[in-house]
Amino acid sequence: MKLSGLYFCMLFILSFSCHAAFGQQDTIRQDTSHQIGKKEVELDALRKQQYADSLHRARLEDQLLQVQRGDFEEKRKLLAEINILKSRDSILMARRRLKVDSLRNLNSGSPVIAFQDTLFKIYTAIGSYTAADRASAVASRIRVLTENMAFQTDSLKVTQNEDGWLLLWQEQIIASVNAQDALWANKTAEELALSYQQVIKDAIESQREQTSLPRLLKAVGLALLLLSSLILIIFSIGKFMHYLKRKTLLAKDRIFHGIKIRGYVLVTSSRQVRFVWIILAVFRWIFILLAIYLALPILLNLFPETEGYAPMLVGYFLSPLKKVATAVIAYFPNMITIFVICIVFHYLLKLLKFFARELQNEALTIPGFYKEWAIPTYQILRVLLLAFLLVVIFPYLPGSDSPIFKGISVFIGVLFTFSSAGALGNIVAGLLLTYMRSFSIGDRIKIGEVSGDIIEKSLLVTRVRTIKNEVISIPNAQILNSHTINYSADAQALGLIIHIDITLAYEIPWQDVHRLAKLAAAKTERLESDPAPFVLQNGLHDFYVSYQLNAYTKHPNQQAFIYSELYKHVLDTFHAAGIEILSPHYHAVRDGSLRDIPSEHRGEDSHHDGIRLDINRKKDQKL
Repeated sequence: MKLSGLYFCMLFILSFSCHAAFGQQDTIRQDTSHQIGKKEVELDALRKQQYADSLHRARLEDQLLQVQRGDFEEKRKLLAEINILKSRDSILMARRRLKVDSLRNLNSGSPVIAFQDTLFKIYTAIGSYTAADRASAVASRIRVLTENMAFQTDSLKVTQNEDGWLLLWQEQIIASVNAQDALWANKTAEELALSYQQVIKDAIESQREQTSLPRLLKAVGLALLLLSSLILIIFSIGKFMHYLKRKTLLAKDRIFHGIKIRGYVLVTSSRQVRFVWIILAVFRWIFILLAIYLALPILLNLFPETEGYAPMLVGYFLSPLKKVATAVIAYFPNMITIFVICIVFHYLLKLLKFFARELQNEALTIPGFYKEWAIPTYQILRVLLLAFLLVVIFPYLPGSDSPIFKGISVFIGVLFTFSSAGALGNIVAGLLLTYMRSFSIGDRIKIGEVSGDIIEKSLLVTRVRTIKNEVISIPNAQILNSHTINYSADAQALGLIIHIDITLAYEIPWQDVHRLAKLAAAKTERLESDPAPFVLQNGLHDFYVSYQLNAYTKHPNQQAFIYSELYKHVLDTFHAAGIEILSPHYHAVRDGSLRDIPSEHRGEDSHHDGIRLDINRKKDQKL
């Protein structure tokens, strides 16, 4: 449920970001449209003003012609006003050109694409027809003219009307040019109409020439030749790769000898040959796909209908390479920085490892610092340094500033935190156990109900081998939360005390018990004579006396064998002395019966019988 909620939050944030981005783009488009509309209104106002001035100047010129010859004052006034209108007309024209130049950055125009290429662009609207509508209509008319076999390019005429210039074929309007179009093209209306005429003629003639039957037959022939060459190239690539595979197989024992590390065969010669074959197969497909990709644009360029797709395919191939090359070149300074930082941290880690080895081997000593701490401390410092290294080089990584990269980093961190809570607890417990020095590899310990020898210590678990060769893995957190008995910690310096309890009758002198118990300990292997064994009297019970035999050993890992041998020698020693051993739940009735010891240790008086009772005789006497 937590992960589902996290996914939902991520999807919500992503959708909100996309919506904000699209909303920002819509806002930009609206602002651009508003600016274009505002400038178009200003440009239209200037055009109307210029048109009104031209009408007023025409009226003044008519009045000037009607003025009588002797009326010089009237002529002077009319000429002055006409000159003012002319100068204002030039000013208005300059302002219109400035407005058009400022609009060029906002209005890219609508291209007229009759075939594959753009013939020219239309920037202005006429009435309810937008620039895009005009461009689409002109392109459609050009395509109709191209398909019309009765059309000849010389029959395309340019004529003038009251609103501008028209491009006609047999009373059919192909395109129109007004003063506003001419202003956008920095030409006169007539020059612009003539340029449209020439561009349309050239486009129609080129299209007809490309779609002619001889051209198509030639294109088909070249296409067949190209396909044949491509098939031959692919066949040659396959043959050459097969030749190389055969050569590598023949050179198996001469060149490929496998990879061996200290006598262990890591990679056999056969695997090396197979690996080379895989590389050859990869190169084969790369060359084949490259040949096809390079031949495909050439094939598409042979036919007019597919000619425009060739640059697109080449662009698909070259554009990523160009972007990668540009990104690599731009990233090169950061790469050098990361390389230098990694070199510094590498040698710093080597220095720490050197000191850790010296501390572990006790070549270097620090008061209060044990040699068992050297490697764990080095590992902790190593992790901290690597984390610090990642923090240092993070700003230099490609894409580190992108929101997606940051979001993925946060997501991985949250996922790691929630999924590794138990593992982190065991890791922390493992580090604490290392610095607590509760046990080491090879120690005989007891953790809870588990007894055995430590065979492995890791950050997560500790593995113990019992005396039955059972390997038990105990989580470090569980060890930290329970008590641990270490039998080997001081065994070599002080000796581990092996102790057993012996219960004997009150009639046995305690001096004899001490002497015999120590004698049994002296006969047992792996028990030390110095310090000497000793006996403690633990209690005086209802039917027996409890003694405890204690002896020292420096072999804590062999406790089971030592206990077994000690028990055997105690039995043999006491039985040889004619003393029976009483368990805590056993007592003997001294009625003359035999003692509970082996027959070879019984004395000569062991043949007499015990006390006999005749129950029937007693009953007859009572009657």
